Amino acid sequence: MNRTARPPLQYLSAAATAALLLGLAGCAKPRMVQGECHAVNGTDVCTWGEVSGNTLLAFGATVPLPMVENAPDEAPMEWPPVPAAVLRLPEVVSANTGFDELTVFWEPHGHPPGPYLTPHFDFHFYSISGANVQAIDCADSTKPAQLAAGYELPDVTIEPIGDLVGLCVPGMGMHALPAAELASTAPFEKTMVLGYYAGQPIFVEPMITSAALLERHSFTLDIPEIPGGAANVRYPKKFSADYDAVAHTYTFRFSDFTPAGTT
Repeated sequence: MNRTARPPLQYLSAAATAALLLGLAGCAKPRMVQGECHAVNGTDVCTWGEVSGNTLLAFGATVPLPMVENAPDEAPMEWPPVPAAVLRLPEVVSANTGFDELTVFWEPHGHPPGPYLTPHFDFHFYSISGANVQAIDCADSTKPAQLAAGYELPDVTIEPIGDLVGLCVPGMGMHALPAAELASTAPFEKTMVLGYYAGQPIFVEPMITSAALLERHSFTLDIPEIPGGAANVRYPKKFSADYDAVAHTYTFRFSDFTPAGTT
């Protein structure tokens, strides 16, 4: 008879059972859940979620450096802009946070206003469905009642397109930018943009110059508290871009989620 065998759960006290289950749960190793992949400039960008048991720890995207190295110097001028990739996030991410989709744009000449007229990539992580993103036509010019601290939602005129209220782009939404950057005459390097439409927050966007990505250095970006969010959306508080010098990839990681309805 094996006297060291663990007794069945039904013979343990309630306290012992709870402790055992808690210990077993603590042994759960984080695992990656793969989302969609899409080729950008000859290499695959992929979305993912990281879970431990039933808990979502993080979500994000894997961005290979060749995507940056192979980016063309020129691109057709199209309005509205056409994304280089549209990728669904894993179901576990949308179920736990409300974030559903990533769109990637390459801006070889940048875009107004002034600090952003430098080659860069836009990574829009949306908390609305892809169908709702596609339906954005900027006919609704409602701005949010309250912006994140330190952010502005500028109106921009682009010839020959016209006036963009709240820097609204069809198929994207309005773009709120850090006030300090808007007031600066220096070109930006990397920043966190906040997206809105119909008065509601709809995306968070790491906007990063190709030059910054080619430095091959890890970095973080601040994410402010975002007021007025939907009750089902849990916003991340942290963003990091971790560079792997062996795999030649960046891992974009959002984590530390705010409980729904508390922003």
